[in-house]
Order: sequence, then C-alpha cells, then structure tokens
Amino acid sequence: MVWSRAVLMVTGWLITTISFAQVNRYMVFFTDKAGTSYSITNPSAFLSQRAIDRRVQQGIEITEQDLPVDEEYVQAVRETGANVYYRTRWYNGVLIQCDASLITTVQALPFVDHTELVAPGAKLLGGGRVEASQETSRTSQDVTTPQLHMVGIDQMHTAGFRGEGMIIGIFDSGFEGVDVNAPFQPIFSESRIDLQVSHDFVYNTKDIFQYDEHGAEVFSVIAAYQEGTFTGGAYKADYQLYVTEDVSTEYRIEEYNWLFAAERADSAGVDVISSSLGYNTFDDASMDYPKSAMDGKTTVAAHAAQWAADRGIVIVCSAGNEGASAWQIITTPADAVDVLAVAAVTSAGARVAFSSKGPGIKGVIKPDVAAMGFNTVVILTNGSIGTVSGTSLSAPIITSLVTGVWQHYPSLTNKEVLNVIRASGSQAKSPDNLLGYGIPNYETVESLLKSLRENPMAVYPNPVTENIVSIKPFSTAEITSCEAQFISTKGQLLLTVDLSFSKKSPSQSIDVTSLAAGIYILRIHWEDQVVMKRISILR
Repeated sequence: MVWSRAVLMVTGWLITTISFAQVNRYMVFFTDKAGTSYSITNPSAFLSQRAIDRRVQQGIEITEQDLPVDEEYVQAVRETGANVYYRTRWYNGVLIQCDASLITTVQALPFVDHTELVAPGAKLLGGGRVEASQETSRTSQDVTTPQLHMVGIDQMHTAGFRGEGMIIGIFDSGFEGVDVNAPFQPIFSESRIDLQVSHDFVYNTKDIFQYDEHGAEVFSVIAAYQEGTFTGGAYKADYQLYVTEDVSTEYRIEEYNWLFAAERADSAGVDVISSSLGYNTFDDASMDYPKSAMDGKTTVAAHAAQWAADRGIVIVCSAGNEGASAWQIITTPADAVDVLAVAAVTSAGARVAFSSKGPGIKGVIKPDVAAMGFNTVVILTNGSIGTVSGTSLSAPIITSLVTGVWQHYPSLTNKEVLNVIRASGSQAKSPDNLLGYGIPNYETVESLLKSLRENPMAVYPNPVTENIVSIKPFSTAEITSCEAQFISTKGQLLLTVDLSFSKKSPSQSIDVTSLAAGIYILRIHWEDQVVMKRISILR
C-alpha cells in the first residue's frame, strides 16, 4: 500500500540473494563474569561520567549485569579460530562469525553456557531488503507545523526547549544523505553528532551515512532544520546514530544488533533512544515469534529495551504497521513495559488502519500513545521535502516531545517522564489497545506538572478502609524522604512516621491500626516544605 511505511523487517518487497555458506554468525553466551577485571565500585572504567550521573540522578544501582565480559573468555573463543565482534554486558556474551564446523569447539569451552545461530552467511568482514517505494510530494513551503502542533511541539519550541543538552540515540537501517543534505548541516557545523560513538553494527563499520533512506527520514523528523522550510521536533539536541537493521535480510541477529547499540548508547550517556524498528517474523521460520511472545518479557529486543529503560533511558519505539495484516498486533521491542510504543494517526487525529494494535494482555496498555504517522513530512535522501506514512514516522515525533519535556524537567526520572506523557494523552481517562492513552500534548504536560508541583504528595486511599495509608511523592528525585504526622482535629499529635523514597520504592505505606475511626490532619514535612491533607479513617 503506497500510504503505509513498512516496518523494515516485516514488509519489504525485495530480498537479495543470500549465500548460505558454512560461515555463519552466532551468539556465544558465557556462564559467568568471574574473571572480569572490572568492578561495580569503579564504574568509570566502563561507563562514561554522563552514564554514571544518569544512574545517580535516578537512584539506579550499578550491578554485575553492567560489568564487561571476561576478556579471557573472549580470547579463548578467538583462539578457536572464530572471528569475535561485539560484546554484550547485559547478556554476558559475544557475537562471532565462523565456519559452522567450529561451533562444536566453541560450545565445548568450559565457560560457554550455550550458543545460538543468529544469521547464516558472512557479513561482518567489512545492501538490503528494500522497502516498498513511498509516493512523496515535494514542496518549498514549511509544512511541518501540523505534525508538531498536534502534540504541542511548536509551543515547546516557543517556550525555549528544542533539545539543547540532551542526547538522542537513533537505531535504524542507515542514514543515507544525512551527511550531505542542507537541512542536516547545522548538526555537523555545531558538532552535535558523536561520530566516535555512532556505529554500523551490520557491517561493523563507522560509515553510517549509507544503505537506506528510512533512517534518514526518521532522523529528519527529529533533527533536520531549514529556516522557514522544515523544523525537526528536537533539532538542537545531540545525536548518536546506530545502524542495527540489515535491510537485505531478516534474522535474529538484528535484535542483538539492537542490544549492542543500546549498551553502547547507555555507556556513552544517551538520554533517549528512538527506534522505528520492530520484529516478529524472520527469513528463517524457526526464528519466528508467536503472537504470545509480544508480552514484554520474551524476546531479545524486549529484554534489551527493558534493560536500557531500567538504566534510566527513555525508549520510544514505533508500534508497528501490522494493524491491517493478519498479524495485527504490535511488534517487539514496542511490547516492553517501559517502552513508549507509538501508534499512527492522521492529521485529523484519526487512527490509521495499518497502525498495530495492542496484544490484549491483561493490565497492559499498548500502544502507549499516538502521533501523526500519515503523510508525515520528512527530508528525502535527495534533500527535498516529501511525505511518508507509518508508525516509523510517528515515533520520532514523540521522541522529540519527550526530549523537550525532559530538558525542561531534568529532575524527573525516565519513568516519571513516561507517566506524564501518557497522562497528557487525549484519551488518558479511557485508554485502549488502538491508540493507548491517545495523543499527548506539551501544554497538557505543563499543566499536569504544575498541578503535581502544587500537590507534590499523593495520599491514598482516602477515606482509609483497611488500616493502610500510602504516600507517594510526585518525583523521587526531588523528594527522597519526609516526616508524616497524624494530628487529631483538636491538635493532638498521635502518630509520627519517617519515610524514605527511591526509584525502587517510589511509595511508602503507613499502618494506622492504632488510630480510631475519625477525621485526622496528615501533616507531611520535607526540607522546608509542608503539605496538610484531611484524612478520613473508616472502620
């Protein structure tokens, strides 16, 4: 369909010939990290200061999962004759390329837990599944306003938030034309792409400005700028660009490429990851996922995305373009709990038929939010302006919104950012599995955050019926502890409790069994601030 931007790994129409030689690509997983030379007490040896600061600001501990793999294990794998490429801290393993006859030798190493064939053929010694062509229109007018205004990014820019000081990582299939087209040149003249960190994981090169137009179009929605002509949603941010998607074939290796990129982006201090990619079926049917695997906890990509979110990064992902296909539901990693999965709507706010639906898991709302993904304005690879449709284009709009909101409110944790974006949605009071919480909006976010700051402590339930009162601060980064006092209507202090809050314990409960039924004043004090709430206890 000419109006649907295909998710790369599902709807391509041209598959290049693959040589199924004996050389294949495998993941090798180790049993432990016993011999690693790194320690969680010295994180600066393997994480940038910005990555450490992100964890500290959000109260996130550095764990053994963050430690690099044992290099002696890596060397032993190399000595079998296998070519070793990328390491994964979170999965504790390495990607290798070797003759199939070697894999038995690798598996026999005493510290190898198991291996997994992730793609046939050799590719890493240094293309692609091509998407269906998208009809485009060209114009010399600035036509980005509708897609920005729908979510209030124009108001966000007016307020002075265009992504300055934020780092966005883009995971895609290639960024053809970005290095030469005029709308991207301010990024280069201001040195806002980290070319040392950016990487092509498909061919193991630093040449990211090739392969495919998809990544360039997605990136343009966020980053391109040409005064009076085109305005990206977060066009003043800094960027890291990663090629993780091999458009020529579709194998499980691309999920691992996503993982490798996420780990690199994490260690390099990224704030937000934007990924307009999704996975469900592959060229090798034995690698296919059933629909039931889109549960946020089964796939490699979901694990990688959730682990990145657990380290304080905001992950924004396209929901997928399967709504009108037999598959219908979202693809991974959009299924991960703490990933903001984005559906597509028209300029009028109506859901587009191709936009993937939620998987219908009890208690899970997916997609999370929606943005304009039909005739979204982009920069084409020849530098002109065109329109493209798909959830691939709605996701970077939300990425831009998230980036500006977090720039404005840096004390929020990543999950608090997600929550306020969801809460600002046009159907936040009645979310569904078509558009989730609906279309978010910057001005609504501002209103919500202002309200929360004026009422920074949530107290529930009220009235109290089961002897437990819970207290939750608006932001655990801003409020880490408090003193709660229950005072009678006659002014008598009856109960005092000291509470501490953290990312892992964002709310605390108080047992009020000792208090008789009646009306009380709950006085909550922290630093130089006090909140008074009227509490009813029922028996």
